[in-house]
Formats: sequence, structure tokens, C-alpha cells
Amino acid sequence: MKLFHHIRLVCLVITIALGPSLSLADAQPGKGVAVQPGQDNIDGENFQTIIVMKALEQLGYDVKPVQHAKYPALHVAVSNGDISFLADHWNPLHKAFFEKAGGDAKLSRQGAYIPNCAQGYLIDRKTAEKHGINNISQLKDPAVARLFDNDGDGKADLAGCPPGWGCERVIEHHLDAYDLRETIKHNQGEYSAIIADTISRYRDGEPILYYTWTPYWVSGVLVPGKDVIWIEVPFSSLPDNRKVDTTLPNGKNYGFEINRQNIVANREFAKANPAAAKLFEVMQISPNDVSAQNLKMREPGEGTWEASERHADAWIKANRDIFDSWLEQARAAAR
Repeated sequence: MKLFHHIRLVCLVITIALGPSLSLADAQPGKGVAVQPGQDNIDGENFQTIIVMKALEQLGYDVKPVQHAKYPALHVAVSNGDISFLADHWNPLHKAFFEKAGGDAKLSRQGAYIPNCAQGYLIDRKTAEKHGINNISQLKDPAVARLFDNDGDGKADLAGCPPGWGCERVIEHHLDAYDLRETIKHNQGEYSAIIADTISRYRDGEPILYYTWTPYWVSGVLVPGKDVIWIEVPFSSLPDNRKVDTTLPNGKNYGFEINRQNIVANREFAKANPAAAKLFEVMQISPNDVSAQNLKMREPGEGTWEASERHADAWIKANRDIFDSWLEQARAAAR
């Protein structure tokens, strides 16, 4: 009997001694594992990346400072394992980047981190109403195109998409598909500079033609329906002979598919880290929340990475139940 009590006492002591460490292991399944985030050098994506980083840190992962590169290179780096995850993969816009980097054999792409992301072409409402413009095909008419000519070359100036983002491939394809190559010039470069010039010209009362996407701050400054309007395309046409109808449920066709932003991870990393894999699958943020944060970045002192960290902390505090539910599901997947 004494021996039985002694054994029970020893077991109790061991349980008490090991209990805290076991609880810590459950709470931080990623402890000791390094994670390398990747991101294109787009300030409007800081917020999304930081929230993923903060969630991984809560799970115990050793999250390194973000590395920046263009989207094609980022997908290859994730495939090779040089980068663990990318929080801003546009699906299906980045389909070609995904497939060229090895596709599902090399990359893990689950869930819908940010759903219902729209893209397309817009013009100022005043010009649209004065000249009855509602479709980009109307700019085949040189007289209509010249309304948006900023530099006197006779072509409409389209504030477009920088090389390497993916959207530039669709725009370049549209220029040929809709026979607009002779009347529209696709201006590419640093998007923030191009769109800042576009906004300045709008405020000076000049006609504007530009490409943008949501969620992003631009539509908080140039408000669709109030300041500007989305214009349609004559028919669906996408690069790589993709036979996809881009018509929206409301019957409008803006030429781009509705996208969702996925968290793309290295497949081997995801397989070895079920907590991180589940986290990437279940995280979801409203496009409206991203747009609101992006708009806040326009305020003085709010456009830095450090400011985006504050914004992310504020979002987490306001959505603590949602954030904690992600962590709980991730921890459960690791048990």
C-alpha cells in the first residue's frame, strides 16, 4: 500500500512538473521554427502581411523581417523554400506565377484570406456623363480617346499597372483584344506616383482614365458612383486563351475576374507545420477593413510599416474573438 501511494505521489509530482511545459507546447506549436514572410514592395499590403505575422508569433513561430521582391520572383522563392509564405497571392490573377513556380506540387494555397477583390477601369463621372461613355471600346474613336490625352500625342493616357504585378498582362491583352492599341497608351511605373498624378489632374478638373483594384485606398479618394465610374469591356477576354466569363452577378463586365487573396506557402513547410497550414486556411479579413486601413495610410505619419503594425494591433484588439478563433483552430490542428 505504501508503495502504491509512493507511486501515485511520484506521478503527481511529474504531472505538476510537466503540466506547464505541455500547456506551453500546446499553446505554441511553432516554437523554435523560423518563418520567412515575403511581400511585393506595395505599402497597401503591409497590413495583411503583418496580421499573418502576428498570428504566427502567437503560435510561437520565430517570424523573420519581411523580404520584398516582385510577385513572379516571390512565387519562385516560396516554391524553393527561401520564403515560407506570401500573404497576397491574387487568385486567379497570379495563376501564371503560381503554375510556373511549380503549382500545387510545390505550393500550398488554401482558404480565402481576402475575398471579393475587384479590378477594372474607371473614368471621371463628369466626362462619362457629358460624353455618354460607359465602355472602354468607345475609346477606339480617336476623338473620344483624345479626351484623356495628357501629353498631346493624341492617345488616351491610361494610368495602368506596373510590370510584374499580373494586372499588366490583362491590360496589355485587352489593348489588342479590343483594338485599342492605336488609341490608348498604357502608362506603367510606380503605381503610387501614377495614381497621385491622376488624382491631382482630377482635382484640377481634367478627365482621367485609370486602372485600380479593391481593396485599396484609391476608391476612398476617388469614390465610384460619386467621383468616378467603372466602365465596362465589350466582351470577356483574358490572356493565355483562358475562356472565362468575367461578367459579374449584376450583369456588368469590367474585364477582370473577381479575385480572392490567398496566403500561399511552401508546401513542405505547410506539411511540416500543421498549425501554420491551418492558420493560413482559416484566416479571413473583410475587403472593407483592408480598404479602411489603406485609406488611413494616406494620413500624415500613417504610411510606414510601423504605422501599419499599429493598425494591425488595433484591428486585432477590435476583432479579438475572430483572431483567437484562428489561433484555436491552428493549435487544434497541431495536436
